[in-house]
Amino acid sequence: MQVHRRLVMFVQGYDARSIAEHFQNFRREYRLTCARQGLTGEVGPINEKSEEFSASWDVTTRGDGWQTETRYRLLRWNDLVQKDFARPAWWKIVQMYRTVGIAMLNGAFMRMLRLNWCYALMSFVPILLITAWVLFGSFVGILCMGLVTRLGAPELVAKFVGIVTGLGGFSSLLWLTEPFTGLFKRCDEVASIDEFINGKRKDWSQRLDIFAGELANAVHDSKADEVLIVGHGLGAMLAINLVGRALSRTALGSHGPRVALLTLGASLPAVGFNPEAKGFRNRLRQLAEATNVDWVDVQSRDDIRSFAPFDPIAGHGIVLDAEPQNPRIVEIRLQPWHRAHAQFLMANARPGMIYDYYLICCGPSDLMTQLTKP
Repeated sequence: MQVHRRLVMFVQGYDARSIAEHFQNFRREYRLTCARQGLTGEVGPINEKSEEFSASWDVTTRGDGWQTETRYRLLRWNDLVQKDFARPAWWKIVQMYRTVGIAMLNGAFMRMLRLNWCYALMSFVPILLITAWVLFGSFVGILCMGLVTRLGAPELVAKFVGIVTGLGGFSSLLWLTEPFTGLFKRCDEVASIDEFINGKRKDWSQRLDIFAGELANAVHDSKADEVLIVGHGLGAMLAINLVGRALSRTALGSHGPRVALLTLGASLPAVGFNPEAKGFRNRLRQLAEATNVDWVDVQSRDDIRSFAPFDPIAGHGIVLDAEPQNPRIVEIRLQPWHRAHAQFLMANARPGMIYDYYLICCGPSDLMTQLTKP
């Protein structure tokens, strides 16, 4: 199907970046794509309304004998992520130990380890780092306590100095290494996912309900040929929830524009392998059975922050009565490996590749055609 008008609704991952930063990244990579593909195009200004949790910009792209108008809408929840970042450091650390401990006890960690040992071990790194910093702080505290004792100070004073210096050494390492390790952000993300799975993030659910309403209204009112919902990283899990909620409200895709879901670099087992994540697995089942929604899951073995190869339906043990309608799994290569996760949203180094994010969003072909018949 040739697309003349398209609406893209992008669900960001666990990301506190501003709308302006997302816009600048999009415009930079889009211009690179146009230059490398021999296309011309313009990106309009940001259109943001203070009362809405989204922002959009219009993109016009021209190629040989075609022109496509795209409205790119960013569904933002960075304000909720920023609130998470403001939580006390001690709470983040305690929750990381608690969440990882539960994952090891309920079998989720072992399932992830068998499926993708690299991802599983990477998820264990924050615990190892925190434990190493605790041991370092303890060493500093014991050393200082011994020095003060040798100087003839009372035992109580020596213990007090040991506790203070030990905590100081631990805290200093945490804050000095945070710009390189992103330890607190990882703790916040893991704790927030666990809270969402267990129904403790009403703010996430309320925001997803708002997004589902926007999607249902957009499909009903839009004059676009295609409505494309995109989720990257953790945003893939949220996009699946979003489309599922919209399907529960209306017969999405049964009339009007074609509706398609694109998930990129998804780490779905990190959510779905949790025994408590029944609601999420029901959303996967709902999408697998949806006849009027196309779902393409793009995976890469080069991306250590996601799972590939992985079937989101069979891999979660979901048994259907009939052949699944979704998803269509597309495997790609991404280089360099240490930037592979971000590479999903970047311009390709050369034209002619099966996956090109900016042609998917702004080109003349619908999602299924672009990724199956490039």
